[in-house]
Formats: sequence, C-alpha cells, structure tokens
Amino acid sequence: KTVFSEKDIADNKYVAALAYIWILFLVPLLVKKDSPFAQFHAKQGLVLCIVSILLSFIPFFGWLVNLGLFVVVVIALIKTLSGEAWEIPFVKDAVKKINL
Repeated sequence: KTVFSEKDIADNKYVAALAYIWILFLVPLLVKKDSPFAQFHAKQGLVLCIVSILLSFIPFFGWLVNLGLFVVVVIALIKTLSGEAWEIPFVKDAVKKINL
C-alpha cells in the first residue's frame, strides 16, 4: 500500500478528486506534478477513462460494465476526498506501468 504525507493529502485531495471525473484526470496529472497523492489518483483516473471509452463501443455488455465503473468512480471520489489512497483492484497493475 502506498503511503502519502499528511500535508500532501491535505493540500491536494480536492484536485486529486478531479481525476475521477472522466477527462478531468488531466488537471492533477498536469497541474500537480509535485504531488505524489494527486499523481496517484490522476493515473487511476486515466486508466478508468480509457477503459470507459473502450467499453462504450461494445453494445449492452460495455454499457453495463460502464455502469459498474460509475459505481467505482463514486467510491474513488469519496475515498479521495476522505484522504485515502484506494488502489482500485483491477486498475492498480496498469497504473504501476504508467511512467509520466
């Protein structure tokens, strides 16, 4: 589990939460490069956004999975605003491969 400083979390949790609102993952990714907490969430938001876009092209099944992703996004938003660094189970391996 990744640990972040209390100051980093307090200073950046609102910007980090933007990462889960579809394309807004770009805000913490580009604006908060010095914040490991914001970068962590921005990378998860990036993966979720890409998966959501790809699933949108698959009728019914993709739409159903996107509905599940929406629930994951709401949970991630709540946890981020609470100062948690929740590693989303099916996303965490992909996030570790992202080097930005």
